[in-house]
Amino acid sequence: MTTLHNPLINGFHPDPSVVRVETADGPEWYLATSTFEYLPGIPIHRSHDFETWELIGHVAVRPGQLAVEDVATAGGAWAPTLRHRDGLFHLVITDAMGRGMLHFTASDAAGPWSDGDLLLKQDGSASLDGIDPDIAWDRDGNVYVTFSGLILGGDDIGQHLGIQQVKVDLDRHIALEAPRSVWSGTGGQFPEAPHLYEVDDRWYLMIAEGGTERGHGVSIARGTSPEGPFETAPQNPLVSARSTTRPVQNTGHGDLVVGPDGEWLCVLLGVRPRSMTRAFSALGRETFVTPVRWEEDGWPAIDPVLLNPRAGTRVEVSFADALHLDHEWIAVRALPNSLAELRDGALVLHGDGRTLDDPRPVFVGRRQEHLTNAATVRIDVSAGVGGLAVRYDERFHVEVEAGDGALTARAVVGDLVQEWTVPLTSTTLDLHLDSRRPDGDRGLPRTSDVLHLGATVDGERTELAQVDGRFLSSETCESFTGRVIGVYARSGDVAVRSWVAEGDDE
Repeated sequence: MTTLHNPLINGFHPDPSVVRVETADGPEWYLATSTFEYLPGIPIHRSHDFETWELIGHVAVRPGQLAVEDVATAGGAWAPTLRHRDGLFHLVITDAMGRGMLHFTASDAAGPWSDGDLLLKQDGSASLDGIDPDIAWDRDGNVYVTFSGLILGGDDIGQHLGIQQVKVDLDRHIALEAPRSVWSGTGGQFPEAPHLYEVDDRWYLMIAEGGTERGHGVSIARGTSPEGPFETAPQNPLVSARSTTRPVQNTGHGDLVVGPDGEWLCVLLGVRPRSMTRAFSALGRETFVTPVRWEEDGWPAIDPVLLNPRAGTRVEVSFADALHLDHEWIAVRALPNSLAELRDGALVLHGDGRTLDDPRPVFVGRRQEHLTNAATVRIDVSAGVGGLAVRYDERFHVEVEAGDGALTARAVVGDLVQEWTVPLTSTTLDLHLDSRRPDGDRGLPRTSDVLHLGATVDGERTELAQVDGRFLSSETCESFTGRVIGVYARSGDVAVRSWVAEGDDE
């Protein structure tokens, strides 16, 4: 029996889509998630057993594949669907407030992927209006793109038309008809994340509804054709954590797949809030998995999502040994190698006056993967000013910064800014950013965590500040992303000599 770890993929990995691929060596599973304004975009994880997952690459690794350079915060790569047919991987996604609805292909999921083709309206005038596209083929080879009809531009921005569908000519990437409304759920807000499956001569349409917050859930309907009409399942929602005290909340946006032992599984997003009232989710939306059973009446039943975290991890990077950055490094609206270079045994970032308040900071980081986490970097600021930060977006970030004779801890929470500054006597030092479990009243924590900001100078460690972690949670920031911990440069050249991050979920 497969051990189902939860989270399946730790940290900021929302909107999962998964596909099983049969190979000569046995089945493999590939999983894609959203990245919004971060690049490289749309990570692809692979597993041979559904327990151990490896990040093998990204879809968007070249300028122009995703137009996220100027998208609004939380725009960009929204909700992929990943499928495999006739030896080719297909991924459809919305580049929200960027290029539009896109179709990418690759013969190898690790890449390279195509530049991405717009999925056009029937008249060829523009991209289809909507988000969260799904792609499916019927037995005759007809291609169906089913999507959530949220309009993101023009005079009708914000209008929601429910779940819609079109047949598409995939050679010309153009709709063969005007969008048709199909089943849009049981009345919950924001019907989205549609996926079509053919199982035992029936077509099932699974969607998310209720919003991607505490009301989130998965609902399903079925019919004899991919076009419907669709009959609503009597037990909807199939899975939801709404109005419960379960440790995994916001469960929804699911995708079905056959697992290693022939059992069906549902991958879906969720959050891990930690406080006395389970109110604050530090890491944002992560990828989870739960078993699926098919009942005698032909309807699927999905189990509640159980928390089963992996053991703690330690990531240590010595840039002296690195020939290139690994796949885990990401940047905001830019590719990491456009902001930094490996030089003289260090990762060197080139500051140009932009701070973390800027929508495009000189910042390169990695997702925070554990609720309890400690990150340390050795940094040389003899030629610049920069530091170590944890970021949700340009309005919510916490950092410890060094350079120009000063050492500063800073918390930016919306329009509120607080700083703690002491003199700096060295230009080479260690910076520390720890996320620790709060000391709660009688063991009941009242926040997600506490961020400890400090530095070690000439062998002596000093704590500069403590910041309540709830200010960098998905509920406070209302961001679609999650925590990313990274290094940044404000001015001049900042050289990062080493990186160590270790954490667990105790």
